[in-house]
Amino acid sequence: MRPINRTILRLALPSILANITVPLVGMVDIAVAGHLDASAATMIGGIAIGSMLFDLLYWNFGFLRAGTGGLTAQAFGRGDRAACARTFTRSVSVALGFALLLIAVQWVFVKAAFLVIDCSHEVEVLAMKYFFIRIWAAPATLSLMAFKGWFIGMQDSVSSMVVDLVVNVVNIAASIVLSLGLPALSIKGLGYPGIAVGTVVAQYAGLLTGVIILLSRRIYREVFAGFRLDSLKGLLSGEEMKRFFSVNADLFVRSLCFIAIYIGYTLIAARYGDLLLASTSILMKLLMLFSYFTDGFAYAGEALSGKAIGAGDKPGLRLTVLWTFIWSGAIALLFVFVYYVTGVPLLRLMTDDAEVVEVSRNFLIWLFLMPIAGVAAFTWDGIYVGATASRAIRNAMLWSVVAFVAVWAALTLIVSPDFRNPDGLVAASEAVRAVHILLAAYFAHLFARTAYLSLRYRKDVLSRIA
Repeated sequence: MRPINRTILRLALPSILANITVPLVGMVDIAVAGHLDASAATMIGGIAIGSMLFDLLYWNFGFLRAGTGGLTAQAFGRGDRAACARTFTRSVSVALGFALLLIAVQWVFVKAAFLVIDCSHEVEVLAMKYFFIRIWAAPATLSLMAFKGWFIGMQDSVSSMVVDLVVNVVNIAASIVLSLGLPALSIKGLGYPGIAVGTVVAQYAGLLTGVIILLSRRIYREVFAGFRLDSLKGLLSGEEMKRFFSVNADLFVRSLCFIAIYIGYTLIAARYGDLLLASTSILMKLLMLFSYFTDGFAYAGEALSGKAIGAGDKPGLRLTVLWTFIWSGAIALLFVFVYYVTGVPLLRLMTDDAEVVEVSRNFLIWLFLMPIAGVAAFTWDGIYVGATASRAIRNAMLWSVVAFVAVWAALTLIVSPDFRNPDGLVAASEAVRAVHILLAAYFAHLFARTAYLSLRYRKDVLSRIA
């Protein structure tokens, strides 16, 4: 095996292993909600809207992972360990500041959000209950974004994997136990609130794990050896800080675009009732299952492309891009088969509500197509983040939003302009057609990202090395 492939696998496999557990958390949350003693569709809808509120918040801060990873990888490639330490400390400081702000404005945010979110009253009540518990994990959640980006930039996906595994395994176990209890020991669960409490416990468990890794590994003690408390004074000023915020401002806009698409997806689906909201929420969780695998190779591409650019190694950069795409493409082909074979069983795993499963079967074709449609977009993201080509990433997402809105609006107008019957309710057959249109719009945004980033590769990535 070529050295580049061994390196890619060394970085990608730990991330993939950790990422496997990420969708399991969402799937378990939905599965637990779907098996509580209440309406499965309403409970799942509450989780979907509650999770959407955190997507609305936390995706704004995706730059804490992506920006930190790219800047750290380039500093690592230059051999500048002091810059690595400054990037980490700066990112965590910014994360904690924003986390405190989110906690302070939580009530205002939720009230404002439900002025525009269209869902049933029952789902709204459950979503708010979930939000006001889980928000207390904000300091840990945002800090962990910085930890993960920094570990990847340091070419250390194993430490990132360990933190992710702790978070996700604890989240799964805590959510199940705290919501359902332990009947064998006559311990009653908290019911629906236990799902959110489990997430809070897991986030702080992950943060503690990250701190322990920093304190226990010799390589990291050496990186921070020359760092003192008085070094904090210059972290939020100077040229490095300007570059930090320049890169992250573009990534912030990118995050807003992601929010516009994913929140738009959920809000549009919520118009068609709790049943289709539950169905589209389950489908999105399953769609993203593939991305968590290919993201492992995207993270490897991020670490290696950033390192190559920092070291001025253009042949190494070209080789990284080539083999990252080859490995990601192989994963995509594998997942076409996996989705085809396991589509219906996965639906039944998510909920035992026969009606939700039956409605969801209408949309399985999109599940089969997801790996082919998404592989290049996800892989390019990693390469561009490593290159800190943030402006191109921003522009790609702006065009993606345009594609999503244009396709959804055009198909809605042409195919099914009116979804409601004379009583103001959504007709079932029309609602199913509307969800197909929504999924077509989601796929359009993937194609737009792929096209833009492919066209800009030479100018915005290769040109980083003379």
